[in-house]
Amino acid sequence: MEKKTIVLGVIGADCHAVGNKILDHAFTNAGFNVINIGVLSSQEDFINAAIETKAELICVSSLYGQGEIDCRGLREKCDEAGLKGIKLFVGGNIVVGKQNWPDVEQRFKAMGFDRVYPPGTAPEVTIEDMKEVLGVK
Repeated sequence: MEKKTIVLGVIGADCHAVGNKILDHAFTNAGFNVINIGVLSSQEDFINAAIETKAELICVSSLYGQGEIDCRGLREKCDEAGLKGIKLFVGGNIVVGKQNWPDVEQRFKAMGFDRVYPPGTAPEVTIEDMKEVLGVK
C-alpha cells in the first residue's frame, strides 16, 4: 500500500511542541507519511508543504486558544493554491475559554474543515478518521 502523505503543524504564534511530536509519532506509526512543519506555522507554510509533497490532508494543531483566528480563510487559500478538495483537520485548544463544543465544531466546519477535534482527543480517533477520509484500509 502506498503511504498517504499528511502535513502536520502548529498554526500561528503557537509554540507548543510536545503535542506536535506525539501526533507525528502516532500518525507515522499508523502508516502515514508525515510532513511535520513544526510550530509557529503560517497558513502559507501548510499550503506550500502540501503542494511540495502532494499531501492529501492537512492536520492543523493549536493549543494557545487562537486557532479560530489563525485558521480563518485556510480553505479558500487552499482552493486558490490548487489544493481544492484537500482534507482539512483541526484540533486542540482551538478557541478562547470554555465554549459550547457543538458551536465551536460548527464554526470550524463552516470554515471548511472536514474534522474538528476538542482538547484531549486521542490520536487514535484522528487516525481512524484519516484512514476513513483517505480511503486507507
